[in-house]
Amino acid sequence: MITPLFGHTLNPRSRNFDPNARCAYHSDAQGHSIEDCRDLKGEIEKMIQYRSIMVKNIDNDESSSHVVLLLYPVWADNFYQDTTVTFGDQRAQIQDGGRVLALSLDKISGSGFQSKNEYLFGRFDMQLKLVPGNSAGTLSSQGAGHDEIDFEFLGNSSGQPYTVHTNVYSQGKGNKEQQFRLWFDPTSSFHTYSIVWNSQRIIFLVDNIPIRVFNNHEAIGVAFPKNQAMRVYASLWNADDWATQGGRVKTDWSMAPFTAAYRNFNTNACVWSAATSTSSCGGSKTDSVNNAQTWQTQELNASERNRLRWVQQKYMIYNYCTDAKRFSQGFSPECKRSRF
Repeated sequence: MITPLFGHTLNPRSRNFDPNARCAYHSDAQGHSIEDCRDLKGEIEKMIQYRSIMVKNIDNDESSSHVVLLLYPVWADNFYQDTTVTFGDQRAQIQDGGRVLALSLDKISGSGFQSKNEYLFGRFDMQLKLVPGNSAGTLSSQGAGHDEIDFEFLGNSSGQPYTVHTNVYSQGKGNKEQQFRLWFDPTSSFHTYSIVWNSQRIIFLVDNIPIRVFNNHEAIGVAFPKNQAMRVYASLWNADDWATQGGRVKTDWSMAPFTAAYRNFNTNACVWSAATSTSSCGGSKTDSVNNAQTWQTQELNASERNRLRWVQQKYMIYNYCTDAKRFSQGFSPECKRSRF
């Protein structure tokens, strides 16, 4: 079941649901069938599309980020209704009737937003068009907190490629970095950056191509983020002390303001209620993984594993599991397991 922007719960797989009809049927809170006779066709054409988003951890305002690509049509979320600007004032601008949000960075401040909902497991998508030109020192980020899943984009000097930085934190422990180049120009058009987060694994995707899988290896002592609800965050900020070539290339403020655009912010996830400690996918945190959703048991098939190998062989530029100088005392236990 999905909830469109005008607030009724509709099931597009139901025999009563006709996108071309003027009426559809939904159930109210008491389970009574109600006929909705507004013009749905225009609403559906505007709202059904492939979803995109990002997510973060909510405990003590600490956060973790996620992005995920959905493989089937869903209701697109709206930035006015589903997000709150967290900092930057007018540097964060919602545009095109709530379908686009632009974040800007100048010498005074960056900007950011967060989701109003909190989640415990889900699939999230966000389409993103990165800062063009000389963006050295800028960082487009989805989160930092006690538990987190990070998709970060490290700015470049003109003509140099962006670095995609991924990391996973659980119980305050991180050091799980993998970095990639992209096989396209992320500043010329929108691309979808996605995260699938379930109790078994985390999958990072770019345009539905998996670039990384982080499996749950709690059985061998590796912490995995599964006990704290998450909130979606995104931000654009100055990180020239480390982002570009380890901080050697500084931000050129004569090129400011720097602007990144976000659209198609969507979620297919278990919404968490802190007030009742329940999930929309079930009663408790444990129950929230039992709802029959594709993403909740999603893993890579043979074709996707081949794509993952292609990305990691051709475009990975850093892997914590091979950095013997940094981890001279030995690698984390999951490094001995298959990446695929």
